[in-house]
Amino acid sequence: MRLKQREAGMGRAFTDSAFRAFVLSPELAARDGALRAALAAWRTADLAAAGRRAFGYLPAGAAIRARVYPSIKPRTNSFVWEARTDPAIFLYLDPELPAAKFENTVAHELHHVGVAGVCPADPDSTLPRGVRDALAWMGGFAEGRAVLAAAGGPGAHPHATSGAAERSVWERDLANAERDVRRMEAFFLDLLDGRVPEEEQSRRGMAFVVSDSVPQGPFYTVGWLMAATVERQLGRERLVALLCDPRAFLADYNRGARAENRTATQPLPLWSDELVQRIGAERSH
Repeated sequence: MRLKQREAGMGRAFTDSAFRAFVLSPELAARDGALRAALAAWRTADLAAAGRRAFGYLPAGAAIRARVYPSIKPRTNSFVWEARTDPAIFLYLDPELPAAKFENTVAHELHHVGVAGVCPADPDSTLPRGVRDALAWMGGFAEGRAVLAAAGGPGAHPHATSGAAERSVWERDLANAERDVRRMEAFFLDLLDGRVPEEEQSRRGMAFVVSDSVPQGPFYTVGWLMAATVERQLGRERLVALLCDPRAFLADYNRGARAENRTATQPLPLWSDELVQRIGAERSH
């Protein structure tokens, strides 16, 4: 029932008859042994360690409370649902997912739940509408911070536990960070100027969370790059302190990136002064 509510919330059809056909399909029955083996392996995962990694990137006093659903379902994604009201973590039961990758996924989703518990749901209502819309979408960089938390720090590869295909997509997209920063900046500036109708916001914004059918678009790669840079240059305490402030996050990233670029052979991309000023990043710092 909750999965059906979530799919409806995402604008996707999920009928009882279609799900019944999936559950009773010969194809699913043929996977019975593999699914049972996967569940048995998942039961051995060190979820306490996953929780510690998530808490390592949350402020003191943060709490994580959620109901977890290991799920056999048509779509192969894992996600958090109703994080602010009745947190649920859906984890797709994937026989190809080793225990280490499962722990990484759990840590990622636990961090999302923790953030929802400490950060306000919406930007300051006194801000202009365009600024509120831009800041709301900048909240998508939480994906990159969750990647960093799940890995355990900027010194660990974000996809150390992933398969070759997923890691290859990450490496390719990370190499395109300059291009993606410019694409995202154009979207944010259009939001600030009121040039994105509400019905178009979701289409354009959600394009930054998928790459080759893998849930790790620019909100993941650019967000991770920003978070890792801030932690290296300004420390984890500072990164956690600005968890709920996208404006300060952009300003601190630019500050850290400029410091690294003094000696870098491959300069990090910077957000434009126009964007930083228009969202009030320096004033919020």
